[in-house]
Amino acid sequence: MTLQWHEFTSKDELDLKLAQSIAQQLQAAINERGSASLAVSGGRTPAGMFKALRTSKVDWSKVIITLVDERWVPIDHADSNERLTRENLLQDNAAAAQFISMVNDAATPHAGLAGIEAQLKQIKAPIDILILGMGDDGHTASLFPQAAELEAACASTDWVAAVTPPVAPHLRITLTLPTIAKARNLYVHITGESKKELLQHAMQEQKSLTEQYPIRRVLDQSDHPVQVYWTT
Repeated sequence: MTLQWHEFTSKDELDLKLAQSIAQQLQAAINERGSASLAVSGGRTPAGMFKALRTSKVDWSKVIITLVDERWVPIDHADSNERLTRENLLQDNAAAAQFISMVNDAATPHAGLAGIEAQLKQIKAPIDILILGMGDDGHTASLFPQAAELEAACASTDWVAAVTPPVAPHLRITLTLPTIAKARNLYVHITGESKKELLQHAMQEQKSLTEQYPIRRVLDQSDHPVQVYWTT
């Protein structure tokens, strides 16, 4: 487990530098393998980075974009990660990318899993670039502490799992821990002193922290050094 920290004095600087790094990795994957894949997280944190990334001179027609996780809501819902991604990333140059949705017409993510799994198999495993956030409880993707499906989602050989968050709203669908950990380039994108302190705490030597914080589980299993991009 290796974390490489990149700290910035402003969110604008972080957004630009992270976007540049992702763009370089995308183009390198295209040059090497003919295509590239990118899995992004939702929420407010990545919006500025998305706006910087979408104007990058990448051959976006050879990029497949999907989500790390999604709330099981309509894509026009205020809480939809897909809506935020379409509004902030899939514009300008990046509009040429292919997007794979993480929701379908099934009533629940549990019922919709097979359809999403089949769609995601368009991506050549492993995912080239994957960007994680982290919650105040140490969850990442939709791998929540105490979720009934957490252990299954951490052990599954499938691409995705359905999750019922113990506290957060909406049923979720998420990439499984093995799918995340195998990504060729794994980033953790966080802001604020409290998130930095939480991540540093989660990475301490105690084995109990692996059980307590899903972010620690991911980082323990990552196949490559993890890039942490942080600002206050």
